[in-house]
Amino acid sequence: MGLQTRINSAVEAAIRIGQGGTPPAKLSEALHYSCTPGGARIRPTILMSVAMACGDDSPKTADAAAAALELIHCASLVHDDLPCFDNADIRRGKPSVHRAYSEPLAVLAGDSLIILAFEVLAMAAQHSPERAVRLIRTLTRQSGMPHGICAGQGWESESKIDLSAYHKSKTGALFIAATQMGAIAAGQDEEPWFELGARIGEAFQVADDLRDALYDSETLGKPVGQDDLHGRPNAVAVLGVDGAQSRLRDILSGAISSIPSCPGEAQLAEMVRMQAERLTPVPQTRAARAG
Repeated sequence: MGLQTRINSAVEAAIRIGQGGTPPAKLSEALHYSCTPGGARIRPTILMSVAMACGDDSPKTADAAAAALELIHCASLVHDDLPCFDNADIRRGKPSVHRAYSEPLAVLAGDSLIILAFEVLAMAAQHSPERAVRLIRTLTRQSGMPHGICAGQGWESESKIDLSAYHKSKTGALFIAATQMGAIAAGQDEEPWFELGARIGEAFQVADDLRDALYDSETLGKPVGQDDLHGRPNAVAVLGVDGAQSRLRDILSGAISSIPSCPGEAQLAEMVRMQAERLTPVPQTRAARAG
């Protein structure tokens, strides 16, 4: 089974848990809609790659960890698109959940995915109780307050933003979760994997700022110019396009250097390089595309 197939199968299995019994039909549909199609599945790919580099001695635990992480990520997108936040009409090239199903159902879908993520991890305790507890603790830390993605969203309501804390929480947190949860799923200590996750998260944030500046909404599959619209800081505004691209290269080089020693270190470095190529935007402006 290929890595993407493995990840998608784990996510689909998790969604079916939330659709069991006799659920309300529209909310049940919204759960699946929120997570499919899955985009690049970057975070669970990193998680699985770390687990495999560390031996992947409990594949079912790794599957549960990858599914839980992706459910949290998808929930964050559903909530991020809501009118009270970005008020985005499209996500992954289709109507955002609140546009397709209504705002109340979008709130409930996001909430349900968050709860489902931790149910999936709790169920993984049958394979490895100690690892399941560590996975729950790690994902909780990187999802809530004071350092997780909830904190990242909360910074946007402050009159003065700590840019480093904002980016580390809003974007970096789930990448830190990805590397640490991958290590935990394979029975390894998570602490040495913090730096790799933080660096990948920082790279993703800079790349996202570049894509927002260089691409149009049709290419991205979501609205562009959200940082400018909502008055949020971004790397292109601070460094310019060339400076942001240079910063991205430096971060990715540091990410590869920070990979802890493990049996699959070389393969993991290659995965980071491949993700770097996918992350790096083509320097073509929206105006040039339109012309």
